[in-house]
Amino acid sequence: MTSLLVIIVLVLLAVALWQLTKIFDLTQVGSSSDDSQVASDNDNNIQGYILFGFLAFIYIFTIYGLLKWGNLALHTPASEHGGLVDSLMNITWVLIFTVQVITQGLLYWFSFKYKGNKDKKALFFADSNKLEAIWSIIPSVVLACLILYGLYAWNNIMFVDKDEDVIEIELYAQQFKWTARYAGQDNVLGKANVRLIEGINTLGVDMSDPNSQDDIVVSELHIPKGKKVHFKMRSQDVLHSAYMPHFRAQMNCVPGMVTEFAFVPTYTTAEYRELPFMVEKVANINKLRAEKSAELVAKGGTALDPYTFDYLLLCNKICGASHYNMQMKVVVDTPEDYKKWLSEKTTLAQDIKAAKAAEKPAEGAAPTTDTTAKVKDTVKAVVDTVKAAVAKVAMK
Repeated sequence: MTSLLVIIVLVLLAVALWQLTKIFDLTQVGSSSDDSQVASDNDNNIQGYILFGFLAFIYIFTIYGLLKWGNLALHTPASEHGGLVDSLMNITWVLIFTVQVITQGLLYWFSFKYKGNKDKKALFFADSNKLEAIWSIIPSVVLACLILYGLYAWNNIMFVDKDEDVIEIELYAQQFKWTARYAGQDNVLGKANVRLIEGINTLGVDMSDPNSQDDIVVSELHIPKGKKVHFKMRSQDVLHSAYMPHFRAQMNCVPGMVTEFAFVPTYTTAEYRELPFMVEKVANINKLRAEKSAELVAKGGTALDPYTFDYLLLCNKICGASHYNMQMKVVVDTPEDYKKWLSEKTTLAQDIKAAKAAEKPAEGAAPTTDTTAKVKDTVKAVVDTVKAAVAKVAMK
């Protein structure tokens, strides 16, 4: 009912405005006005200055944005190939800003210089081979160089030699979490298929494959500094995207296929936390969180925990309602700490064996309290049934 009333009010307002415009038109009858709807020289001058004002707004806002939010961009890369990605990005940004400044300036300048004037007549010409060559060849050459450099960077990043000593890790995506599977001692991942998902085998690992026997499944990703890590990625349900911004790494996870990415970490988590820019950034974040905590506590809420930097694996595809929360902590260890951490983990085969053993009651074990209670209830029910039957017979 409320929506209907709102619609009626809006319709009535529209009718009232329409009537007001008609009244205004009637008041102008007989007055001297220019109804030709052709812009005068004065109109063209005004429009020209407005164009320059808008050009100034574009330039000023661009500079303001760089000064205000420029520090929010990703800083030092934490992988060997990260510098190559950053150089490609920086070259692209420089080209975009240079072309934007030049083209926008020329566009608005020519619009102002050759604005309409009753004493001038526009020059018409059908075509200009010189102009066509300039604005076709120059962009083509620049884009070709940019694309070739991009292909060079991409091939360097994606190439993994078959004989290269790498660590094999699978990243498994599902709504809305990540799971990692390590290849174990043999450094070969066992086969897997979503049709084999059962119980704690949530990744569908084929346990009949000998290479699966030493695979390790974890919910927190650890990788060693200075060692190339080869990621193989799968998705259980929808399209996800494995995104590790500080390592300049991103690859789609597509249901039904395996995608790959590899990189070499160059900073441990502890080392990256100590970089000057990160120390400053964390201090600024905690300052904001402290101010927010004060507000929350004043309202009877709970204070926010202090922020500590950690590498993260994020999903960079909108995969559903909890997409924003699909992340996994990534820890870069020293090679020694990494080996120690991995040695403390049990294999998936051991986990499955332990789960099956827990399902079977121990032979010869004393009945539990729940079992005893169930037996008593059953005996009582049988006794009550017998008593009822005897009572019926006695009555007859």
